[in-house]
Amino acid sequence: MLLENKIVIITGASSGIGAAAAKLFANEGAKLVLGARRSELLENVTDDICGKGGEAVFLAGDVEDGHYAAELVLLAEKTFGRLDGAFNNAGTTGDMGPIPDMADDTWHKVISVNLNSGFHAAKHQIPAMRKHGGGSIVFTSSFVGHTIGLPGMGAYAAAKAGLIGLTQVLAVEHGTDKIRVNALLPGGTKTQMAGDHPGTHDWISGLHALKRMADPSEIAQAALFLISDQASFVTGSAMIADGGNSINKT
Repeated sequence: MLLENKIVIITGASSGIGAAAAKLFANEGAKLVLGARRSELLENVTDDICGKGGEAVFLAGDVEDGHYAAELVLLAEKTFGRLDGAFNNAGTTGDMGPIPDMADDTWHKVISVNLNSGFHAAKHQIPAMRKHGGGSIVFTSSFVGHTIGLPGMGAYAAAKAGLIGLTQVLAVEHGTDKIRVNALLPGGTKTQMAGDHPGTHDWISGLHALKRMADPSEIAQAALFLISDQASFVTGSAMIADGGNSINKT
């Protein structure tokens, strides 16, 4: 099992990629601290894991809040004794539209959820990992703002590109602490963020070389690799798992 006895925080764990990662990581032996805003859905994921013999606890909250980031780390330490890894996955596209028409509040909200949350997470996760000899942090970034731009997604692109810059600096700063830091860049994935309109899914699928969207479990597999010791010499990377979106021009 790739994460046997590893203590891992996952945010955005109530649905989509986060929930798929929680179930996969648990199957691989991880002991989990799950975070998200929606308490009921988060409890359902936790109960499902525990009902199958896994170990997980949860705490609902807002990743924009630095106190919440600290509480997740404290919960990991109080429940399981330490922190070995974190998949900082929570995010939002926000209300999309051209920058000249975008409300200031929309911009600040998207930056806060997607980028400021990374600062809060790292601020509290890194000292906890350093105390016990190292660890692995993964941020969910995006191909949007890295390999392509999509109209109406300026705030999202800026935030997700910022996460890659944060990833690189953290990796350099904490390599000697044996803490690896990487960004995962998924392609279009069948989550609530992508909606459920068939026409939208067809359009998104067409952006990819594979001509389909990802299942959340496929992105979870990529996150598992980065968190696990199989990626022991991988740090500071922006790992693309986008079904060929970035290379597709047809």
